[in-house]
Amino acid sequence: MFEYAPISLWEQDFSGIKSLFDGLRLQGIRSFESYLNEHPDFVDECMGKIIVLNVNQQTLSMLKAKSKKNLLANLEKVFRDGMRHHMREELLALWNGDMEWSGEGVNYALDGKAVEIILHWRILPESESTWERVLVTIEDVTLRKEAERRYQNLFEAAPISLWQEDYSALKIYFDSLRGEGVTDLRAHLEEHPEIVMHCAGLLKVVDVNHKTLELFGAASKKQLLQNLDQVFRDDMSEHFSEELVDLWNGKLAYERDGINYSLSGDPINIHLELRVMPGYEQDFSWVQVAIHDMTARKKAEEYLRYLGTHDVMTGMYNRTYFEEVLSGLESRRQDPISIIIADLNGLKSVNDSFGHHAGDSLIRRAAEVLKAACDPNFAAARIGGDEFSIIMPDTNESIAVETLERIRALIALNNKYYRDPELSISLGYCTSQPGLSLEKVINLADDAMYKNKADHHKRRATDR
Repeated sequence: MFEYAPISLWEQDFSGIKSLFDGLRLQGIRSFESYLNEHPDFVDECMGKIIVLNVNQQTLSMLKAKSKKNLLANLEKVFRDGMRHHMREELLALWNGDMEWSGEGVNYALDGKAVEIILHWRILPESESTWERVLVTIEDVTLRKEAERRYQNLFEAAPISLWQEDYSALKIYFDSLRGEGVTDLRAHLEEHPEIVMHCAGLLKVVDVNHKTLELFGAASKKQLLQNLDQVFRDDMSEHFSEELVDLWNGKLAYERDGINYSLSGDPINIHLELRVMPGYEQDFSWVQVAIHDMTARKKAEEYLRYLGTHDVMTGMYNRTYFEEVLSGLESRRQDPISIIIADLNGLKSVNDSFGHHAGDSLIRRAAEVLKAACDPNFAAARIGGDEFSIIMPDTNESIAVETLERIRALIALNNKYYRDPELSISLGYCTSQPGLSLEKVINLADDAMYKNKADHHKRRATDR
């Protein structure tokens, strides 16, 4: 059974090590670990005292030995280098009186290749006082270790942020809530919003990869893991609460957009993919999280949205947005709604006299005035070449008139700070009434503007 066992078996004699230990005790050594720190060569001395009495066939195969004689004659090639680390641990166990020990380590085959091993030894009965017979088993885990390193390398070098996390404390908390009679987590979170961040504190980050450090601006894993409260905060609670509800309802893999924060405080738009790994569905102890940085895409989307809703020259909303707002207000009609129509006076003559550059500058000046006169809930838009509109939800006629007067005051102020051409704007307004469509309100405001423009031209003619 010994000879043909499918695992490497060794029969060894540790009595030489015991003799060395007895000598140290006689010298009064009490802290063996301190002694090893001061005398690191003692490990090599102990290794040299191990006598191999016998090995089986699996041992010869594992260590590429032609025969037992060949192996025993070359033990210095087997027990060297990387073995010293686990040998130190074995010696500490022996010094403390342990009769058996298990651990991982390295031996070397006779062809020079490292063999990564799981080693277990036990001092056999009737040898406890002498250590003359010790049974050693060695399992070759080189392939498994190589696979683990390949996986770790893939994890570390992945081009996206990867997180290995442990959600087992969250699972225990969920179970406790169920025990208290909670059946609807969403409703429970709405009633107790503080629970969201409590749950975030239950998650344990086991490991992150290099891309994660780069994404969140961390110099090391230690720095990141010590500052997770800076990463998971504020706006993240909204999407995290949805993740909690998914997990509660048994959805163990999902994707979601959200917000995290770099250690410098900058928000990071993310697309998160989470999966409770197969085999860990009952305790959530292994969760893989992938985070894609969507910040650049979000900025591009916001820019495209801006271009689609804003006038490039003035920065005001454009006609498309103006019509969207009107449609929305009409569909959920809530009077009063006031609308101002504004039209530049004399733009053609400015273009003819000073050039289109001057005309463009005048349009931008008009936009500055109109935007400055608007409350935050108003929508000021350029709806034509020299035509503008201000939509004012929840605004009665008196406030509309005040806004008109504010615009006129700002026009006068603007003309004090700019040379010719003079900024002049014709204005008209109308306030909605029940049964009056917003399209009709615009028409009436437009009529009022044209009346103001006609009055302006009359005054100019009179002045001449």
